[in-house]
Order: sequence, then C-alpha cells, then structure tokens
Amino acid sequence: MKGPEIRVEFAPELHLFVPRARPTGTAAAAADGVSTLGHVVESLGVPLTEVGTLHVDGREVPRGHVPTGGESVRVGAVTHPQRVPGAPLRFLLDVHLGTLARRLRLLGVDTAYRSADPGDPALAALSAAERRVMLSRDRGLLRRRELWAGAYVYSTRPEEQLAEVLSRFRPELRPWTRCTACNGTLAPATKDEVADQLKGGTERSYDVFARCRDCGRAYWKGAHHEQLEAIVERALAQSLRGGA
Repeated sequence: MKGPEIRVEFAPELHLFVPRARPTGTAAAAADGVSTLGHVVESLGVPLTEVGTLHVDGREVPRGHVPTGGESVRVGAVTHPQRVPGAPLRFLLDVHLGTLARRLRLLGVDTAYRSADPGDPALAALSAAERRVMLSRDRGLLRRRELWAGAYVYSTRPEEQLAEVLSRFRPELRPWTRCTACNGTLAPATKDEVADQLKGGTERSYDVFARCRDCGRAYWKGAHHEQLEAIVERALAQSLRGGA
C-alpha cells in the first residue's frame, strides 16, 4: 500500500466482515484526504448498519470524519438494544429469510416479505417508503444509501436468526395476532365463516378459529400448534430476560 495510511481496529463482532484483519482484528487502509471514515470502513467490508461508535486516537468522531495518515481508528459494533428512529418498529426481509419472516409474524411483529425477489433497488425503496428495517445477509443490499435502516443477519439457522433480531431490536411481541402468510392482522372467526377452508376432520375437531383480515386465510390450533407454541414460549422468555 502506497501513501499515508491509517490503522483500523475492529470490534470482535465485526471480524467476520474483514478477513484481512484476522487474527489481530486490525487492518491498514489508505488515507487519501478525501474519503470519509464511513467510506473507508465500508471499503474494508463492514456494512455501516453494523457500525456503532467510531474513535480516532481515542476521541469519538462522526462517520463523515476524513482521516489523515497516522491516525488510529477504533470501529465499534452497534449497541444492543438498537434504537431505530420512528415508530412503530417494522421490518422488511429479503427473499432468503422466509422462515424468519414467518416466525416474526407468528410473534405479532410487523414483517414485510415476498417470496419473489423484487431486486435490491426495490427493497431499498420499500424500506425508505415504509420506514422498515431491512434484514438481510446481503452486504451489498445493506450498503444501499436509500435504506431507512438495516441489519445484517449473522446466522443461517432460523432459530438463531430469530434470537438475533429479538436481542438486537427488542420489538414488542404480540403472538398469534398476524397472518404468517401475508402479515395481515387476525380477527376471531366462526366455523361457518371459514368452513370453505376446512376439511372434514378439522371441522369436526376444532371450534376456535381466526381469519386474516387481508387475505382471508383461516387459522386454528392444528397438528403443528405445539411446535409453534414452543417458538412463541422461547421468544417470550427471551423478551423477559431483556433480549439476551
């Protein structure tokens, strides 16, 4: 590397984004006198959605700080719980996080998701238009400037992904109030109102139903209810522990 350099030290949580910084957690970067510190950090591989405080030679600086040669930079990870401006807290998930989307909806968390990929520009635009937090494992998507807010999903396992989101954002949980298929809200329904969706055994065995106000899908405590109940119970227990 030619020209003036800065030394960039990353918090342990960020090491996975910067292979060149392993095993010490530090990397050198060029200081061209023009690029902001935010741009430098991103160019090293870390989405700004994952960055907390930035310190240069021990003093906190904004992302717009333009570093000069010889400075030492400390890049912190985003703090938990993360506070997102605006209310209510809502999410948008990319095409690869369908199971996580359904589990968040099961917990009553407003979660937009489409199984057909609309593309990164459309997702970023929707995040901005509806003020939704974009959840993704796509670093390129999380770097789009149009995003209202975003977060990288670190795990590939749905149960761990859900625990991550609950720990990081601590959304209000209202289980059994949203449609897991479309994100609409549920309302109580009579057996007659949902009879066209019931098979003979279901109609004879169950009497308590709900129906989505948006898509009309019917819900009842069927064969998979115990598995869903376990997901809900774990999430509520985590919420009571403070998201840990």
